[in-house]
Amino acid sequence: MSDIRLAAEVVAEVKKAVVGKDDILVKALLAVLARGHILLEDIPGVGKTTMALAFSRALGLAYHRVQFTPDVMPSDITGFSLYNKAAGRMEYQPGAVLCNLFLADELNRATSRTQSALLEAMEEGQVTVDGISHPVPQPFLVIATQNPTGASGTQLLPDSQLDRFTLRLSIGYPRPEDELELLRRRRGGAPLNGVRQVVDREGLERMRAQVDQVHIADEILDYMVRLSAATRSHPLIVQGASPRATLAVAAVSRAAAFVRGRDYVIPEDVADIFRDTVAHRLVLTPGCDGTQQDPLGEVLHMVHPPRLR
Repeated sequence: MSDIRLAAEVVAEVKKAVVGKDDILVKALLAVLARGHILLEDIPGVGKTTMALAFSRALGLAYHRVQFTPDVMPSDITGFSLYNKAAGRMEYQPGAVLCNLFLADELNRATSRTQSALLEAMEEGQVTVDGISHPVPQPFLVIATQNPTGASGTQLLPDSQLDRFTLRLSIGYPRPEDELELLRRRRGGAPLNGVRQVVDREGLERMRAQVDQVHIADEILDYMVRLSAATRSHPLIVQGASPRATLAVAAVSRAAAFVRGRDYVIPEDVADIFRDTVAHRLVLTPGCDGTQQDPLGEVLHMVHPPRLR
């Protein structure tokens, strides 16, 4: 089976547990292939955690899950040193983040210190405890869920952490017919039990390596830079896309081209993923919530894509 078909098989398996959200599942897979991290923002009960667990099963990844509350400590995430009396030395006790897929459930219920404990692992692939660095297993992926800001017991994630998430996705309510199908599937037990492993860790790394080789022409790179620059000068955007955001757009565009069966990126790949890759990194002017006014839509309309020869 080709690796492109393998990617489609992963989505097909996750669909056994998540009904009617095919576009969200494909975008989540793009982030995985782009070596990124995913932020799922939505109200409780729409399937955020189920989706994360289904991906861990389909990709054959060892996962840890932490239900974040205000009393979760940074050391619960990164680990800590404990004195071994018999050996006469301090020994490192791994934290929850030492795994392939770390599910940070309701991350915005934790304190800022605990939220920030994830930063080093997400950006550098390691944690440092008592001055000693410990690498996280590879491949490594964080899928964090958060309830909408303003929900009871939640607080804003810091900008520095939001910028580490490659994509922010929202699952939303299911359509009535999809909700009916979900009820029918429950008759046979938990849908997660039917999700089988499609690929192992070596296979995932092989697909990621192929995504890295997808070609981006200079005209497409210029298009990405012009899109990011337009967010920095838009009157409704106080803080535009960072260079890290532009790098993420390039990485996810490569993944989009790969799953569509191409070894090169076209402007449509960039336009399709730009909003989900950039929106959560922006700071809008007071009174602009991005719903009635759509600054990113204006940016995509204003910046003309190149015509490839």
